[in-house]
Amino acid sequence: MCALTSLECNPHREELIPSLKFLSLTHSEILDDYFPEGVFLINTRWQLLYFNHMAEEITGFTRQEAIGKFCWDIFRADQCHKNCPMRISMSTGEIMLDQEMEITTKIGEKKLILINTAQLKKPGNIVLGGVQTFHPLTCPEAEKVNHKVFAEIVGVSPRMQEIIHDLPIIAASDSNVLIQGESGTGKELVARALHLYSPRHKGPFVAVNCSAIPEGLLESELFGHERGAFTGAVASKPGRFELARGGTLFLDEIGDLKPELQVKLLRVLEEKAFMRVGGTRKIPLEARVVAATNVNLKEAMRQGRFRDDLYYRLFTVPIDLPPLREKREDIPILVKHFLEKLNRKFNKRVRGLDPKVMKVFCRHPWPGNVRELQHVLEYCFVFAKGPMITERHLPRLESAWVGREMELPLAEAVSPLQALEKKTILMALEMTHGSKQEAARVLRISRSKLWRKMRLYHIRDRDFKK
Repeated sequence: MCALTSLECNPHREELIPSLKFLSLTHSEILDDYFPEGVFLINTRWQLLYFNHMAEEITGFTRQEAIGKFCWDIFRADQCHKNCPMRISMSTGEIMLDQEMEITTKIGEKKLILINTAQLKKPGNIVLGGVQTFHPLTCPEAEKVNHKVFAEIVGVSPRMQEIIHDLPIIAASDSNVLIQGESGTGKELVARALHLYSPRHKGPFVAVNCSAIPEGLLESELFGHERGAFTGAVASKPGRFELARGGTLFLDEIGDLKPELQVKLLRVLEEKAFMRVGGTRKIPLEARVVAATNVNLKEAMRQGRFRDDLYYRLFTVPIDLPPLREKREDIPILVKHFLEKLNRKFNKRVRGLDPKVMKVFCRHPWPGNVRELQHVLEYCFVFAKGPMITERHLPRLESAWVGREMELPLAEAVSPLQALEKKTILMALEMTHGSKQEAARVLRISRSKLWRKMRLYHIRDRDFKK
């Protein structure tokens, strides 16, 4: 309780003390200028003796207005007269931690705060009054900004505001779209939003992960096959292009397509028609194509791994999603957004993050981007019992990433982007204590793909803590 319980004061002075004469100037200056929470002290008659600068900011009352008043005249909360944490501390001596309270500010605004209360005593167990510290449960950074929302895409950074502004215009067109961004930046979320607000929204949204389907089956999965087209083809089967008729076909991880399939996809986009494997009849393409990749396609073209003509065919309307480390101002509003969703999922009433946790979040590089932020918050929700997520709720890997990036040699990776991918995989394996199946679930990839990535980056069990 910030060491206030050990302060010495004069118990014989009964009159109201207009200022904290029992505190030295040094203590008073520290509480006013440096303490990050609201603090007030009361005497045994429940009158306010001290009210720091942060308390003024949170409640709207000045120190002059508060000193001498009863604490319930300033907080004006329903709990002030029923189940008051300070009343419990004053009557029992119990320290009350992380108690939620809704106060009414000077201008009549309702505000949720988290409070801690304790008795003030002097030697001899003589009660002199009480002390309370408090801070808002909401994210002030998120409340201070005006932000646009499209579908579930939120952001206050200039780049995200620009994307959110353009998405309805792009959705209304029928042009091909290429979404580029690192893993975890929300490419599929953008693709679904484009479908939801397009003229094709009544049709199906069919997603294909081009790297998750075995190479030998991908052509059949995309275009379908006729009976007898290959061993095991005992019946005709429509492909994803047919299943997406009247809707949107989302080709995720398009950068992983093999050259021969790139040629066939280019032909489909040019001719607006395709044939099933083993078939002779052309089937018209009646779906909008939205593609996405976390691969630098320009670099892939330079290396001859991706066709220039296919790139420019897909590149009709590009959307580049920035990584979270380049839009840190979005973190508070994303946290608020995910808290609302997780409260509904877990049927809880978690109101916000401890300021120390928010500071950690704003400092972390987030190699897994928004997806990593969401999974860390979900982990915290599992263990959070009260209205606030604190440092003790952070995952076990917290010690490895708070305040610094994990040191991984870039020499082992083909590109910095792949180095970030390696970091994300290592962090997922640590979070899941080495469980490949759980790590794949966290990363939202197949287990076979996780194994391939681990082999690519030479990740062994000894490289992460279980």
